[in-house]
Amino acid sequence: MRARALWVTGPARAEIREETLPTPGGSQVLVRTLATGISRGTERLVFENHVPPSQWQHMRAPLQGGEFPAPVKYGYAAVGTLAGGQRVFCLHPHQDLFLAPREMCSPVPDAVPAHRAVLAANMETALNILWDAAPLAGERVLVVGGGVVGLLAAWLLARIPGTVVTVVDTDARRQDVARQLGARFALPEDAPGDQELVVHASASAAGLRRALSCAGFEARILEASWHGDAEVGLPLGEAFHAKRLRLLSTQVGAVSPAMRGRRSHAERMALALSLLDAPVLDALCGPAVRFEELPARYAALLGPAAPGEAAPLCPVVTY
Repeated sequence: MRARALWVTGPARAEIREETLPTPGGSQVLVRTLATGISRGTERLVFENHVPPSQWQHMRAPLQGGEFPAPVKYGYAAVGTLAGGQRVFCLHPHQDLFLAPREMCSPVPDAVPAHRAVLAANMETALNILWDAAPLAGERVLVVGGGVVGLLAAWLLARIPGTVVTVVDTDARRQDVARQLGARFALPEDAPGDQELVVHASASAAGLRRALSCAGFEARILEASWHGDAEVGLPLGEAFHAKRLRLLSTQVGAVSPAMRGRRSHAERMALALSLLDAPVLDALCGPAVRFEELPARYAALLGPAAPGEAAPLCPVVTY
C-alpha cells in the first residue's frame, strides 16, 4: 500500500513524499485519514528548525518519521477510520494512510465531528493545565495568549462556578471567540491585575512578563508555552518576591501529579475527546486546506496573519 505524508525537508521547506506501508503486524491497525489538525506553535518551531538539539528526543512526536532538524514528518492530531468504519484519533503526523498501534487509537465519540476531533491533543493539554493549576471556585483567572490551548483552557476554567476568566491577546479579533467561550477579553495594556491564577500560553517573553505583572499576592502562574531555543528574560526583581508568586511549568508529556496514578494517558485522552462534544468549539477550527495543497500553504498557515486579518487558530487539513 502506498501512502503520502508531509515532510519538513529543511528550514521553512516542506513537501509531500510517498512511502510504502509494511504489512500490519501484531496490534497494528490501518487508519485512513479524514482530517488532521495543525498545531501552529509547535509545528512552526519544527518547520523553522528551532527545536534545540537538547530537546530533540523529548520533542519527538509519538509516531514521528525522520529526525530533527530535517527531514522529519511531524504532527500529532490525526482523525481517521479503521477497516470497520470506526473513527479514531491518533497522535500521527499529516499522512493520508498510516499504520498505528491499536492502543494509540482512541475512539472518537459519535457527537464529535472529525474537524473538531482534531483538537483532541490541544484539549488534552488544556485539561492537564487545569489539573496542574488546581483552580478554585470564584477565583479571578487570567489566560495570556488567545491561541487554541489558551482558549480551550479559558473555556474549561470559565465552567467552574464563580470564576471570572479573562483572555489577554494582542489581536483584538480574538475577542469574539473568547466571549463565545464564556470569557472576557482584554488587550495587554488593559489586562486586569490582582489575578489569583494566571495561565501563560502566548509563547512570547512579553506575554510571560505580562502574566507576572498581573498576578496578585501569592498567585500561581502556569507556564504552558514552550519557547524552543529562545531565551526569555523575566523581571524577577520588582514585586516578584514581595508578592510571593509561584511560577510553575506545565507540560502534557506527563499526567499532572494531581491525577497521576489515577488517570492513565489513554483515560486522559478519552476525557479530552468527550469534552469536544460542544459545538461552540467549532470557533477554533479552520481554515480548511486540502492535503495536496499543504506544502504550498504550510508557511502561511504557520506564520503571522496578513495585515487586517486574524491569524488562524487550528487549521484543519482534509483528505
